[in-house]
Parts: sequence; structure tokens; C-alpha cells
Amino acid sequence: MEEEKDLNILSEKEIRERLNSFSGWIFIDNKITKTFLFSSFNDALAIINELAPFCNNIDHHPDIHIYYKKVVFDLRRFSVGGKVTERDFTVAKKIDDLYFSRDIK
Repeated sequence: MEEEKDLNILSEKEIRERLNSFSGWIFIDNKITKTFLFSSFNDALAIINELAPFCNNIDHHPDIHIYYKKVVFDLRRFSVGGKVTERDFTVAKKIDDLYFSRDIK
């Protein structure tokens, strides 16, 4: 991973252009966010547990809000002032890939 490049702060225009490739993700309050629905609380936790090693490996940890069978992921990079970077989109893609590759919806 090119650490310098993927931590550059993206402009709002760049963020909105990137979001065209990310169904369901929105830009609000200086973060990208998406809500996922699961069939059970355990299924919601399973995706978080599967995501954790990836996030640790790239040193980027989303804010995660669990509401029973609903999980909201908020992505922004606090080390650059709470702004959105390319690394946020890397995590968003991983979350989408995990969600759509499992039969947990």
C-alpha cells in the first residue's frame, strides 16, 4: 500500500466521484457512511470480527455502531484531522466485499 498516496485528504468532489462506485455509501458530516442490515445480531458481529484483522493490518479503524441487526460503518481518518482519504475507500470496499460474499443478510 502506498502510504503517502492513500492518506491524502480527498476533496468533496473527489469523494462524491468515488462514491459513484460504492452503492449505498453516502458522504455526510465529513465521513463516508453506510448502514447494513443482517438477519441476526450474531451475523452482524461476525462481519465485524472478520473485518478487524484487515483494519488492524492497514492501521485504519472505522467507527462501528451496532443496533441489534443493523450496523452502521463511519469512515474518516483521524490522523489527518478527521477527513476522508483513499484508505477510507479501501476499508469501504472490504466491508462491501465481506457483506456481499457471505450469506448473512
